[in-house]
Amino acid sequence: MNATHDTPAPLVVVMGVSGCGKSTVGRLLADQLRAEFVEGDELHPPDNVARMAAGVPLTDDDRRGWLLTIAARLAAARDAQHPLVVSCSALKRSYRDLLRGASHDLAFVHVHGERSLLEARLRARTDHFMPPSLLASQLQTLELPGPDERAQTFDAALPPTLIAAQATAWLATLPSTTSP
Repeated sequence: MNATHDTPAPLVVVMGVSGCGKSTVGRLLADQLRAEFVEGDELHPPDNVARMAAGVPLTDDDRRGWLLTIAARLAAARDAQHPLVVSCSALKRSYRDLLRGASHDLAFVHVHGERSLLEARLRARTDHFMPPSLLASQLQTLELPGPDERAQTFDAALPPTLIAAQATAWLATLPSTTSP
């Protein structure tokens, strides 16, 4: 799905709470779109990582610099007509609005699941700084995307390959706004 002169390169944020599978789905989706994948967690400043690792939920102020970094990556990809998929929790509408400032064509693939599924996934993972204890605060913070947000929700219980395929099909139906 490479960009042509009339079609902007796809810019997608795969969003959701910790444990939903956004990184796995994001990588698969990027492969299907022939896009670069950026793991949003790798863009957190060290202070944010330390806070989360200690079980301290991030505040809006803590997240702002991180979100601006992701928005800058999206804007650079837009300007270069470079397809990009980023994983980012994007829990609040205000966070998504900030990211959308990079491109009106930005699409959000929201991976959402039952709390019990998310908790089981978080308990099983050993290679991530985010402790399972922060899931409750993320779920409390989550504002589901509205119908005007160029977003689609997918069930985290489905196989990631199926979610990526469904997301690719949905993205193909979106009109371009052709605005920055």
